[in-house]
Amino acid sequence: MTTRITKLFKCKYPIILPGMSWISTADLVAATSQSGGVGLLATGPLNEEETRASIQRIRALTDKPFGVGITLLMPGAKENAKVALEEQVPIINVSLGKAEWIADGLSSYGGSLLATVTNTEHARAALETGADALMVTGHEAAAHGGGVTSLVLVPSMAEQFPDVPIIAAGGFANGRGLAAALALGADGIAMGSRLAVTQESPLASATKDAILLASEKDTLYGNNFDGINARVLHTQPAKQAMDSRPWLPTIVIRAFRAAQQMKMPLWKVLPGMITQWEKMYTVAQFGAATDAIQLATVDGDLQNGVQFIGQCQGMIKDVPMVDDLIQRIMKEAEMASKKQQEVFI
Repeated sequence: MTTRITKLFKCKYPIILPGMSWISTADLVAATSQSGGVGLLATGPLNEEETRASIQRIRALTDKPFGVGITLLMPGAKENAKVALEEQVPIINVSLGKAEWIADGLSSYGGSLLATVTNTEHARAALETGADALMVTGHEAAAHGGGVTSLVLVPSMAEQFPDVPIIAAGGFANGRGLAAALALGADGIAMGSRLAVTQESPLASATKDAILLASEKDTLYGNNFDGINARVLHTQPAKQAMDSRPWLPTIVIRAFRAAQQMKMPLWKVLPGMITQWEKMYTVAQFGAATDAIQLATVDGDLQNGVQFIGQCQGMIKDVPMVDDLIQRIMKEAEMASKKQQEVFI
């Protein structure tokens, strides 16, 4: 299958593993790329040395194209992006921040900048700062999907930015989804939840089992968990986290802790509490959510942890090898496309 994404990323199939903290590790990234897709390494939990070691491990496991995900709001993001540029990683995927300097670094060796966006305003800003392609994240997605569903968002973006390769994210887990995304105007799909439930994925077995039993309606969406609108698996801890905002003193303490992690002087934090309260709230909650995510993702503790998941979990019913899954999806997409053609004959 050839699309603008397979041409840009020099991959065989237009299937992307997005960067999911503690899930999109070197081994899963390499397995996805080796199978014909493109894996994106999650660097949120990694320091500079760990990021460099992960990149080198990916290269030891596969010679296929891969990328690195950088959430610019996170502490250590700038340092990890510099490592990715030094290692000349083919693709860097950015979100939640401006990335002109990353685009400049990529252009020096022919790399590609992929920007994750949820609306037209963010897409336009990303393109102005040098993005080569967009990962358009719909409401169905795990974690930080936007307020518009993929069925509307993808064709809208494709119409407004006809010259830009688009990856559709949110609600895609099988070949029918891939065929539908292409029909809507996308050039490929990202499948976080589906690839998280594979043999090579380090997601805890207990959490995989819970996802297999859940339906598409068993998710919660809101911004009280980590400060940004996010979709998570419906569990009691998740419901408690989503039901209400924390008290003001709790937010202030979390903001100070986040500032310490980012090595930001406290005298810079105090004015922000007044002039940029929503931003400080987001930073505070983002950092505080880390422990809960790690408990569910790494330890499989859903009695205390919270797991990001998309509505497509209702279509996830097995735990295959990555290569088997990707080959299956490509065959399903081909069959779905043939059926569509028959309808119009």
